[in-house]
Amino acid sequence: MTALLTTTAQFERVAKIVAQRVAQLLCAAVFVIDQHSIAIASSDRKLVGLSFNHICGQLTFDYLRVPIYFDTQVGEVIIGKPDNGEEISPRLAQVIVELVVNQTAVIDALPNQHHLKNKFIYDLLNGLIDDEATVLHHSKLLGLDLTPPRAVILIDAADYILGNGVSDEDLENVSASLRPRVATSSLAEAQIRRRATLVIGSVVSFFHLPNDTICAYLGDGEVAVLKASDTKNLGSWANRGDVPDQCSSSWANLTALKRAAEALLSRLRADTDASISIGIGRYHPGMRGLAQSYQDARAALSLGCRFRDRNQVHCLDRLGIAAFIGVADEQTKIELATYLLSPLNHEPELLTTLDTFFSEDCCPSSTANRLSIHRNTLSYRLDKITSLTGLDPRRFDDAVQIRLALLMRRLR
Repeated sequence: MTALLTTTAQFERVAKIVAQRVAQLLCAAVFVIDQHSIAIASSDRKLVGLSFNHICGQLTFDYLRVPIYFDTQVGEVIIGKPDNGEEISPRLAQVIVELVVNQTAVIDALPNQHHLKNKFIYDLLNGLIDDEATVLHHSKLLGLDLTPPRAVILIDAADYILGNGVSDEDLENVSASLRPRVATSSLAEAQIRRRATLVIGSVVSFFHLPNDTICAYLGDGEVAVLKASDTKNLGSWANRGDVPDQCSSSWANLTALKRAAEALLSRLRADTDASISIGIGRYHPGMRGLAQSYQDARAALSLGCRFRDRNQVHCLDRLGIAAFIGVADEQTKIELATYLLSPLNHEPELLTTLDTFFSEDCCPSSTANRLSIHRNTLSYRLDKITSLTGLDPRRFDDAVQIRLALLMRRLR
């Protein structure tokens, strides 16, 4: 039933285009009737809704009848005598009608620029396009600059974009004659597109760099932002000295990205008045790195919403034990472990203290005895570890995370 209503609405739209275009080409009055002989379009709007017999009773001239077909819908195009007095052959009239219908169908079949961009970015992030030459070619055609280092910010705005109901604005955009016959699903799709566009517009406005911020709606209420992630493009969120110098390039400026995402989350929640969650991906070099960054962001978003809470910014380094359990890729877990422990890279004494602390089942007294140090000295070292890494070995969850990180780092 829904498909039939949608096709009917499309047929009426095509009928309007045919009536207007054929009337212009032939300089004649034109109207289109459906299979029930009711005028659904006309160069004279006063005729719309009238029956064919009623209209014919008012005509004082001969007319041509040309069949029109669109999908499963059929009807007739009624063409009056040209204003200039010329005769129109039935064959010419039929050719012109078919030409206009075909042109309309071809235009409808062409995806618009936004659809092409969304599909391209979807394919790129999901690893469906991995040839760099192909990626650069398509991005150039779409006007996308993928040359700067970019990381993925994944926004889950499903509560807003896929929210129930059809807005009054959407209903106002549908003519009164079509409202009873337009499928609810069509209006819902229009609302989804409109709300996704509003979210993207909010993101672009927030960053103040529309040419630098590449956004795409991926479906299911998710918007991907391919954010330029070098220090220059992160502006006021750039590294303020709190990113360890020893961390790899994939973690560089991650802190700045998280700051930017926190501020973006506040903006989006204010603009949509809905639940929003964000996942942050690391920067990975090369065109294929965008797909890796997307996988980071997707894993962080999924695990964060499951084990922590919604309405937050999630990143792998903030997920605690969940990251080591929930992430399938071993290399990612090794890199995460290396990053978490990187502040201790030049602190061998602290690393030895940790190994001993865990081997002694986190018992302070036995650890101090084994290291031949005072318990106050052990407490100082543990406090320093907490200060450097943000993880307290005396807290169970943090201790498990540090222990797992130590084990994973050895797999290098």
